[in-house]
Amino acid sequence: MTFTTRFAPSPTGPLHLGHAYSTLLAYDMAQAAAGTFLLRIEDIDQTRCKPRWEQQIYDDLEWLGIHWSGPVMRQSDRLPAYISALNTLWQCGLLYPCNCSRRDIAAAASAPQEGSTPPLGPDGLIYPGTCRHNHNRLGPLPQNTALRLDMQAAARPLSFHETGSGPEGQTGQITITPGNLTHNIGDIVLSRRDFPGSYHLSVVLDDASQNITHVIRGQDLFEATKIHVLLQNLLGLPTPSYHHHALIRDNTGKRLAKRDDARAIAKYRTDGCSPNDIRVMVGL
Repeated sequence: MTFTTRFAPSPTGPLHLGHAYSTLLAYDMAQAAAGTFLLRIEDIDQTRCKPRWEQQIYDDLEWLGIHWSGPVMRQSDRLPAYISALNTLWQCGLLYPCNCSRRDIAAAASAPQEGSTPPLGPDGLIYPGTCRHNHNRLGPLPQNTALRLDMQAAARPLSFHETGSGPEGQTGQITITPGNLTHNIGDIVLSRRDFPGSYHLSVVLDDASQNITHVIRGQDLFEATKIHVLLQNLLGLPTPSYHHHALIRDNTGKRLAKRDDARAIAKYRTDGCSPNDIRVMVGL
């Protein structure tokens, strides 16, 4: 099977040195394996995604010397695939509607042990299951409401192969236990009120559609990978190999975000840096 990987940025701000490291690493690995490198635009957040940021992604990647195969996949074109997968999970009894606000979740998560720190998962506060048994799961897929995965019903023993390392050095065959999914991740949102899908659902379906064999991304997504492997299993999709890499951080040790304009690739271009200078900065 041909080594196939991708870079999947969101057009919500400028690409920074962290993006440069991740995409250059993925591109280099694909080149070394005589494989395929693809580009996907993750634009499901229509309130934050802007055409100018999408165009800058193309400009920055081309300046870095990165070339992708075939047309660019855009998540905003993939709504039918997301709705179909949601229907499949709904018919299996694995989803339920949730009307809780963030404030509701914060209050419920801290209520049992007032004064203690509520448990956190890949998506922030672990949902306490408030709506899990409050709705009838028969009939058609609900509309205009958030849909959560019933992790208690979905959790099962799983594993994936890690060729990089997690934040604590995890590598090789990574085991996922049902208890890890229910206690450390919880009932994650798979469809938002304003959009039929979520990052977790879309990334799994898009990787399968693009025949991705190797996912190369930052260690901040290591725990989320457990969600993705579970969804792949539930939907009968292949599980790629994963390669999580260390994050590029600022001088204080904080990982870069899109608000870090001072480290934006476009600024380095304007300041006269070369693509090779960027490679040196990120350790490649």
